[in-house]
Amino acid sequence: MSKNKFSLVLRPVSLLFVAFFCTAAIHAQTTKVEGIIKARNGDTIVLQLSNSREVTVLLNDSTDVSQKQGLLQVRRKEMAMAALIPGLPIDVEGTNNAENQLVAKSIKFKGNDLEQAQAIQAGMHETQTQTNKNEAELEKQNAELKAQNEQLQAHQAELASQKAAIDAAVARFGQLDDYYIRDEVVVYFGNGKTDLDPKYNEQLLKLAEGAKSINGYMIEVKGYASSSGSVALNQRLSEDRADSVANLLVQTAHIPLTRMLAPGAMGESHQVGDEKTAEGQAENRRVVVRVLQNKAVAGV
Repeated sequence: MSKNKFSLVLRPVSLLFVAFFCTAAIHAQTTKVEGIIKARNGDTIVLQLSNSREVTVLLNDSTDVSQKQGLLQVRRKEMAMAALIPGLPIDVEGTNNAENQLVAKSIKFKGNDLEQAQAIQAGMHETQTQTNKNEAELEKQNAELKAQNEQLQAHQAELASQKAAIDAAVARFGQLDDYYIRDEVVVYFGNGKTDLDPKYNEQLLKLAEGAKSINGYMIEVKGYASSSGSVALNQRLSEDRADSVANLLVQTAHIPLTRMLAPGAMGESHQVGDEKTAEGQAENRRVVVRVLQNKAVAGV
């Protein structure tokens, strides 16, 4: 074979190698983005950027999650992936895969941003519960009004107006409120106690087992305390109680960390019992465990 013919054969092969390495270099290029977590389903995060563009972020076992600390935000504290909840502003660094998804190498966020996201999420669930009660009451009223001929139209208009107001409020809450509560267990603690009473093990294990059959499930654990004692002490008690329950779900029930929302320490907030009575205080020393399913995942 002549030298010229040999060069003609090698030239297309060389071009293929150049194209391959150029493509690999593009995919391996590091990308940095900032945004707010709009939704999360296990190891997949939908990140909304400041320009309203959405980016799909993928988590894996090597993703480094840390919290910025200190006055200059230069210190780092390693955090679990469970801290990545909807509503949290984050900085992501990683590389794009072939599907143009950002595979996260590191994720950073501020401590006060996490506290605010947890508080917002707690408020959204409380509002959803109240909304569900309001809608159930409206349906009941609507059924009764159907039997009244002359007042039917007036009452239907009133109900439609009320429901429109509820729907508008839900729409303002966005993705943080787009969850069904599929199951719930409430665990109570003695005064000053943080150790989980073994009598609740069966209920929690049953909740965990049922959650595994739900597509795209997430588990939320929130600890509370009565107002007995200092505010700082009660905040710590609520945190330790939530951690105690979360540990059982992860270690014994084998719930993956990617399915656990960060345990919330709610302190003395959202009291359900009368603090003036011993019975009421006992009701407030609790941890609420919920199995959540995003409505979008559920197909709504």
